[in-house]
Amino acid sequence: MKLFDILKKKINSPLKLANSQSYYTPYYSTYQSYDIYGSDVVQQAMRCILQEVKKLEPRHIIRNKSRREVCYDPIQFTLENPNELMTTADFLEKIVYNLLISSNSFILPVWELGELVALYPLQPTDVKFVQDSSNTMFVDLIFANGYQSRLRYSDIIHIRHNFGASEFMGGNIEGKPDNKAIQRGVDLNESLLDGIQKSIKSSYAVNGVVKYNTLIDDGKTQEELNKLTEKLNNNENGFMSLDLKGEFIPFKRDVKIIDEATLKFVDEKLLRNWGVSVPILTGDYTKEQYEAFYQKTIEPIVICLNQAFTKALFTREGRTTLGHKIVFYTSLLNFMSMTEKKEVATLLSNSGAICVDELRDTFGFAPCEDEELGKTYIQSKNFGDAKVVKDQIEKETDAVKALAEANKN
Repeated sequence: MKLFDILKKKINSPLKLANSQSYYTPYYSTYQSYDIYGSDVVQQAMRCILQEVKKLEPRHIIRNKSRREVCYDPIQFTLENPNELMTTADFLEKIVYNLLISSNSFILPVWELGELVALYPLQPTDVKFVQDSSNTMFVDLIFANGYQSRLRYSDIIHIRHNFGASEFMGGNIEGKPDNKAIQRGVDLNESLLDGIQKSIKSSYAVNGVVKYNTLIDDGKTQEELNKLTEKLNNNENGFMSLDLKGEFIPFKRDVKIIDEATLKFVDEKLLRNWGVSVPILTGDYTKEQYEAFYQKTIEPIVICLNQAFTKALFTREGRTTLGHKIVFYTSLLNFMSMTEKKEVATLLSNSGAICVDELRDTFGFAPCEDEELGKTYIQSKNFGDAKVVKDQIEKETDAVKALAEANKN
């Protein structure tokens, strides 16, 4: 596995710590206790985000004159086959999972003879930023298995979440997620669940006594209790008979269960930290609710992915002059109803913005067998260049006038 060979490289000459605008040393421990991630609500919220991220389609885009086209090269092949252990969906889920639990996600691109051949998600336990005499930034990565590696910072992909407090890392000043507020919500949720569990157990406790109107010894008491238990187990109609010597005295038990509004409040309070609503969690959402979820939660992650991958995989000239970039596409048509898809297809076809194969794909049909036909763009005759339409109208108007004059004569 290429990754192990790279990470086993020894760190050579010591470099000085990176210059910092604050008093904090640029050395970060990324170890997490994962306390809040044991919560079912937190896990479900993260799962909602990860399931959407898995749907992204990474593309190597290059500007060709006035158009942007997909470039099918080793970079695109690697985006579709990141490494020997992962599919694209696995890779995306892994790097965003790291991002959510630690506010930082590191990815190592592996190059051979100038071509990208692999992308590996990294999970270091410690990260240190250092620089040499020319102020070139390096990052020292220490892993749980003892591997240490020093990499040029510009050679790795570093995605940050909630970036602000630290100069180098996402999260708080220590480069970790600030989970104190979330932990309070998790503790409150656990307390409520414990209360419900105790209420349920209480409802199964002793609910009454049977008073026997005679004196019986301990052995006889146990015998009568066994008979009563057998009657209860065999009871199917809800009624039970007792003889004259027995009298059932029920306990009045008022078991309090936490109201639904309180439970919903606690769940929503936790979910808000992750930008996930209850309808998204349950899967019973409307188009508007999904759009709000995408714009609030998913789209910022997609923007970070686009910019971080583009910056690390291309030189400045490649990004600007040559127009190379990485774009993680998501099809918003996936959550549209059939009626909404028809409306979008009509709009795109009227304006000449969709080809036959793209139109077929929108509705789940396979591409055309005729490749040339599949690449043909569709456009309504009712739409066109404004000047052409104006000239056509003028010609038709002149023709109508000429016909009218001819009829008069």
